[in-house]
Amino acid sequence: MIDLLRLICVDVAPGTKWLFVNLVLESGESGWGESSLNGEEAAVTRAAEKLFPQLLGMDLSSAALFQRLPFSTLAEAAISSGVMQAFQDADARMAGLSLVERIGERRRDDVGLYANINRRTVNRSPAAMASSAVDAVQAGYQAVKIAPFDEVRPDLTHREMRQAMAVGVERIAVVREALGPGTRLMIDCHWRFNEGGALEMIDAVAPMALHWIECPVAETESHIDMIKRLRSKANTAGIRLAGLETKILTEGFLPFLRAGAYDVMMPDVKYAGGPTEMLRIAALLDQHNTIISPHNPTGPICHAHSLHLCSAFETLDLLEFQFDETPLFDRLIDGGLTPAEGGVVASDRSRIGLGVSLSDDPELSSEIVYSRRG
Repeated sequence: MIDLLRLICVDVAPGTKWLFVNLVLESGESGWGESSLNGEEAAVTRAAEKLFPQLLGMDLSSAALFQRLPFSTLAEAAISSGVMQAFQDADARMAGLSLVERIGERRRDDVGLYANINRRTVNRSPAAMASSAVDAVQAGYQAVKIAPFDEVRPDLTHREMRQAMAVGVERIAVVREALGPGTRLMIDCHWRFNEGGALEMIDAVAPMALHWIECPVAETESHIDMIKRLRSKANTAGIRLAGLETKILTEGFLPFLRAGAYDVMMPDVKYAGGPTEMLRIAALLDQHNTIISPHNPTGPICHAHSLHLCSAFETLDLLEFQFDETPLFDRLIDGGLTPAEGGVVASDRSRIGLGVSLSDDPELSSEIVYSRRG
């Protein structure tokens, strides 16, 4: 029975907040999830205030709880996915098993990471971005992702977009030169382009040996044919197309899978429906010969869940990791996350449930609490 639910908001850095869900069962077992949704903290909080009172006192299985959760908006998906994470963590702890062994089967002990350097790179000059990328490689990462197109917006005129894009292309070129040819380099476009601009961008970056281009245009079903054209263009240049980090449930991925829109899909345990739904999505991607590389650029609870899931996937590319944004990533956790060595995290088989919990750190800025005992 669900006895208590908390939503905890942590101010991490300028422009960054993390949202965590704590669920406590009547037995006393406590589980943790993450619902961080950048810039939408108020919407996620409203969704929690509506949902949490409905769940108190319910005695449900994981499958029954999932059926009762709302997923009609991204804010609802974030809070519902956080609840599922926390419930399945508590359930695994109660069973005396690690999360991966409770929800699936451990298929690997080591999970490879790539370094997302976007949020640590406050100075957005090409040289500063290159220096940040080199820091990641010196820390042992063999793959780096940057977000170079700060100035681009999909509503720009053709001439304006070309001028704005040139700044980002320079950033990519300087980063590639600094890293050399042996490091995997990916770029995240954050849906900033229209089709014409994206096609020109692919031509411009083709000499830079990118591993993938991520989220060049808005990912609506009406854009699927456009995305397929962009994938074809990118593939001709030897580049993969990646995306779908905010899609919800298996239903959100199916139209894009059936159309063959992407080489790489990036479901996020914070939005896609929680741990078990992520396993279903991964199996679906395998059936369609599509690479899975989970989206994971936020806090330590999401990272811990993502590591468990990656160890259970049949096939796997690298897992995203927000490199060195803030020391709070480690400070907020009791139990400690296993550090990466050479860009690889080794599983700790001795841990029960998720293996980590949020600490009682004074940096916790606010929380809402719903308890069955009032």
